[in-house]
Amino acid sequence: MNKENIEALLKDYQCPYMGTDLVSGNTVKEIKVEGNNVFVKCVLGWPAEGIMQAFHENMDKKIKEAYPDAQTNLDLSYEISAHGIQKSTERIKGIKNIIAVASGKGGVGKSTTAVNLALALKEEGANAAILDADIYGPSIPRMLGVSGQPDSEDGKTLMPKIGHGLQSMSIGLLVEEDTPMIWRGPMVTQALEQLLTDTQWKDVDYLIIDLPPGTGDVQLTLCQKIPVSGAVIVTTPQDISLIDARKGLKMFEKVEVPVLGIVENMSTHVCKKCGHIESIFGEGGGEQLASEAGVKLLGELPLEKQIREEMDKGTPTVSSNPMDPASLAYREIARKMTATLSMRKKDYSAAFPKIVIQND
Repeated sequence: MNKENIEALLKDYQCPYMGTDLVSGNTVKEIKVEGNNVFVKCVLGWPAEGIMQAFHENMDKKIKEAYPDAQTNLDLSYEISAHGIQKSTERIKGIKNIIAVASGKGGVGKSTTAVNLALALKEEGANAAILDADIYGPSIPRMLGVSGQPDSEDGKTLMPKIGHGLQSMSIGLLVEEDTPMIWRGPMVTQALEQLLTDTQWKDVDYLIIDLPPGTGDVQLTLCQKIPVSGAVIVTTPQDISLIDARKGLKMFEKVEVPVLGIVENMSTHVCKKCGHIESIFGEGGGEQLASEAGVKLLGELPLEKQIREEMDKGTPTVSSNPMDPASLAYREIARKMTATLSMRKKDYSAAFPKIVIQND
């Protein structure tokens, strides 16, 4: 038994989240073998609190199946890095990665998905935040159970509101809930840029942006000006939703934002009385769209009355019922989403000091 033997074993260990083996995924940082003692240091590039124990057990089992006398010492952890953004944009202070959650049309549960994904990232060990980019119909404050105007320590910038441990910002926090926003596109874009850049985000690993539905001028301009590391498309299995979701995919292609995957919402409904499973909006649509676009199907979420009720009360499912099957599904999607992002090019610009030349 030597280092090369252990490395070969790890090359055979396929990670279901990254879609590759641990060595090719650049997660194995050190291997040492001294007699029967095996030391492996593995650092994942994405939050994985919910699977670390199983990850440890599976790796230990794999080594001991090949070498029963091995005494393993496994150092397994995760470390979140900043990833690449569009060339025409600049990184925002306090934020490592921005992930846009979008849909081609409204009514597919995009905001519900965005909030629960952000909370799932927090549960997985990341410092997460969410920005409500829907100026005309802001819903994040109600969903997170936050209200009142944000504080400002300097009179110029805003402090994010904290809901269920999640940093958040929304135009809905600055106006009355029943006040209509009768603004044209340029005003909307400027307002969102200000909400993003004038908020004092604190050490955010992932900022989820809940984009407005559609693929119009506002969405396109936002994607061109906001430094986005990746995007997720939310759809239902229904044909009419898939038509618009394809437009969303094309929009991100045009602005050079990588699509991390598809989330199929309202996939199935399980009858609470008899357990019958019914695909109310059709089936296989998300998988078909992912296959066409060459991206991952990150997961399928159920159509449940409970999810809607909890969002209306400001107690999102992932936070209020962490062991509910739907909550576990959101966490699984969050892991796949960020693991996919971890495979993309990292941005080390923040790690290097800026050199300034001054003339005396």
